[in-house]
Amino acid sequence: MKVIIKILLLLTFVSCSSRDIKVSKYAKINDFNQYENNYLSEEKRSIKKSKFFSFFFKNIFYPPKKKKFELMEVDKKIYKNDLSLLTWAGHSTFLLQFKNTNILIDPHFSLRASPFSYVGPKRYMPSIFNKENLPKVDVVAISHNHYDHLDIKTLKIINKKFPEAMFLVPLGDKKLLLENNIQNVKEFDWWEDYKINGIKFAFTPVQHWSKRTFFDLNKSLWGGWWIESSNFKFLHLGDTGYTQDFIDIKKTLGKPDLVAIPIGAYKPRDIMKYSHLNPDEALKTFVELEAKKAVAMHWGTFILSQEAVDEPIKRIKSKLNEFGIEESQFLILKHGETIHLNYIPGILKRLVPA
Repeated sequence: MKVIIKILLLLTFVSCSSRDIKVSKYAKINDFNQYENNYLSEEKRSIKKSKFFSFFFKNIFYPPKKKKFELMEVDKKIYKNDLSLLTWAGHSTFLLQFKNTNILIDPHFSLRASPFSYVGPKRYMPSIFNKENLPKVDVVAISHNHYDHLDIKTLKIINKKFPEAMFLVPLGDKKLLLENNIQNVKEFDWWEDYKINGIKFAFTPVQHWSKRTFFDLNKSLWGGWWIESSNFKFLHLGDTGYTQDFIDIKKTLGKPDLVAIPIGAYKPRDIMKYSHLNPDEALKTFVELEAKKAVAMHWGTFILSQEAVDEPIKRIKSKLNEFGIEESQFLILKHGETIHLNYIPGILKRLVPA
């Protein structure tokens, strides 16, 4: 009964955040005053309510078995200011460090990906970061407003500890941060770019959706982040299904040196196909982007779907040869692992453990 009450509370969660949509130069707006994907209509993406609720309750009562993965200790090198590093903090959270600039992408330190502390997807792998051990944060970049990517509790921790940090969010999400007393915020339309400390941040279209309540479906944008220094190009794809947008990114911004690609939360396919890549599609995405290296994300942290929690990385490893990809090209990091970004101008030389 207690579980049922929690579910009902979640389902009846409401908000006054229903709002007028902001005009985008690139994203289409449908008759329901919602943003649309470039290559997928909302009608095609829509899921029958019966299927969704069947999936929803199955995930609660019959979730895949949790598993403990190896958890690395925080590497002390991240507290230096003279190194270029990348740390995977679980799920879609990365700390990207370009010597004097530290960038957190989709930071999530909370126990749950939920508006509630007592119900919703719960971590089975802890966050390596907390308010005590964070290195200096200069920039926070958010891909979209789902609770496993935009965790307001985490953003408030960062803002309190580093009040000079700048928060980059999709068009339509600035209001949420302002309401939580986070003032240093810049909103981005698709393809909009901005420079901080000489580093280019460009917000790219991908195929997904946005929603935090029953009343704000696709009222804010979703996307990926292209982050480019003078000699290194990093792409974080946020959450995405397989889409022609990847080709558009390559044509518009170039070939990334390193791309973070989501590989998990893909079953059942009739629910997840248009929103989440499966491992085969993740590998295809890497090939089509012509990136030098990839790093896997969006796996091994929360139960969001029905595949076994270690299936995504097993399938990636088993399919590499089929796509002509070497193991050293598609990195599967341990939780909390830090790697050096060693390069010569314009060319990624190698990625090695820190």
